[in-house]
Amino acid sequence: MATKAKQGDNKTRRSFSVFLIFGLCCFFYLLGAWQRSGFGKGDTIAHEITKNADCSVVSNLNIETHHGVGVKNSNDLRSETKVVPPCHDRFIDHTPCHDDNEKLHCLIPAPKGYVTPFPWPQSRDYVPFANAAYQNLTVEKAENWIQFEGNVFRFPDRVKQFPHGVDAYIDQIALVIPIGNGVVRTALDTGCGAASLGAYLFKKNVITMSFSPKDSHEPQIRFALERGVPAFVGDLDTIKLPFPSRSFDMAHCSQCSIPWTQNDGKYMIEIDRVLRPGGYWVLSGPPINWKAKYKTWQHSKEELEDEQKKIEEIAKLLCWEKKHEKGDMMIWRKRVNTDYCRERESRVTICQPSSADDIWYKEMEACVTPYPKTSNRDEVAGGELKPFPQRLNDVPPRISSGSIHGISSESFEDDNKLWVKHVNAYKRVNKIIGIGRYRNIMDMNAGLGSFAAALESPKSWVMNVMPTIAGKDTLGVVYERGLIGMYHDWCEAFSTYPRSYDLIHANGLFSLYKDKCSYEDILLEMDRILRPEGTVIIRDHEIELIKVKKIVSGMRWNTKMVDHEDGPLLPEKILFVVKQYWVAAGENSSPSSR
Repeated sequence: MATKAKQGDNKTRRSFSVFLIFGLCCFFYLLGAWQRSGFGKGDTIAHEITKNADCSVVSNLNIETHHGVGVKNSNDLRSETKVVPPCHDRFIDHTPCHDDNEKLHCLIPAPKGYVTPFPWPQSRDYVPFANAAYQNLTVEKAENWIQFEGNVFRFPDRVKQFPHGVDAYIDQIALVIPIGNGVVRTALDTGCGAASLGAYLFKKNVITMSFSPKDSHEPQIRFALERGVPAFVGDLDTIKLPFPSRSFDMAHCSQCSIPWTQNDGKYMIEIDRVLRPGGYWVLSGPPINWKAKYKTWQHSKEELEDEQKKIEEIAKLLCWEKKHEKGDMMIWRKRVNTDYCRERESRVTICQPSSADDIWYKEMEACVTPYPKTSNRDEVAGGELKPFPQRLNDVPPRISSGSIHGISSESFEDDNKLWVKHVNAYKRVNKIIGIGRYRNIMDMNAGLGSFAAALESPKSWVMNVMPTIAGKDTLGVVYERGLIGMYHDWCEAFSTYPRSYDLIHANGLFSLYKDKCSYEDILLEMDRILRPEGTVIIRDHEIELIKVKKIVSGMRWNTKMVDHEDGPLLPEKILFVVKQYWVAAGENSSPSSR
């Protein structure tokens, strides 16, 4: 009887201990939240207690008991897991919206022999043949933009676009444009080929967004991404580019075959929209220098002369100042404010200011985007930016001017600090973040770009995506920080080839889209653009992550869910994922694994 009484007493003590620990965790979590709200001073103590106390008992409780109703327990979720089959081998390079609009409910296989791309900067010059095994490119090409050597493709420095080498070409531009001192940080390369300009501009600390149409014979955007250069599949057509106004410090076209004078000059007008006041436009190749090159270009003198004349007329209408004309290159500079462009007001139609960033599926307009208002002739419209890297953490003009409702200078700085903390927590779980293993990174719900800012390094770059359904459009802030990104609706496929990214980050994305489209469709698209053995980090409410984890458990993803870095009582959790290595097996769709 005494023994039983003692056992009962011990059981009571254990129950009391569990209850006490639970109570302490709750108390100090609430105390910490009180402090962060600005009313208390106990945050440090609360954090330390929560960190040191063993609160794992809470995370083992049924999800229903502390985060709401309607969510099944993990065993039930596992038992209902749907295994997603591999796609047929013919879909290895499937690019929805460019191939067709069909949504494939299967996993895109990697090509047989696929290997992890070379680390940067070696990847700039070499791409494994198995990763982009286009047999037609193994023969000698007249334009020699790519060379096949053994089991790799090599990208030479001297090509048709840059006969004296890319570095020499950039040096020529730098005689006119302040490249290398941080003033020019963001660049847009239209009709970019294999993005060699963007690849070499990294040496000048310039980050370039490159784009070109999808080409099944010469998939140059595929090679750009394999090389570790920011790029997407796109074209200057009738729809506005997926960028906010005043995004780029420089825009560039070298033999890009874009008919700049057609459609009432709308393509140049669109470049003007995305170019920052004081930004530069570089045009080289046809029709520039037509007197010396018309025979080489196989066009008549009259045709090329007329085209160059029209380009210069449109540039003048846009109030661009011609800064340079030598050889095959011309450079214009967009004026810094409207005070220099009074004549323009009577010669062109000015768009409504509200249409400047209203771009998703909107057609290009034959009107010119107005400058933001200024108070004097010397002021830069939209605000002057500090050179990079100072501008990365400086309060962006769109925020300091109050242009974005609900975001202040203080909240911007708090967001920066928060993401430094989050990224440090990520690195404690995945210790190879930040050392160069992940070159191509995507943030699917970028916010103010603070995740990318916390990761900023020459070893990587981040594509900051602004969901079109986001409550606040802050992509302009991302560009003012010297980062790049684009608008996108994640109910649709992203404009890129399969296996484009090494690491994908999604903060609050599934909570954002939970009533908009299928989680499975979003996750399959993430799988399509993620490289084998690539990583996904999903930060969201635990209820949404449980749903996500159920789906991905049938997608050849290895997963680990961890608590918020401030403790297990917070409903926000983090799901870490590593995509398994597997490749197409041959004629059928059965995969080979490693």
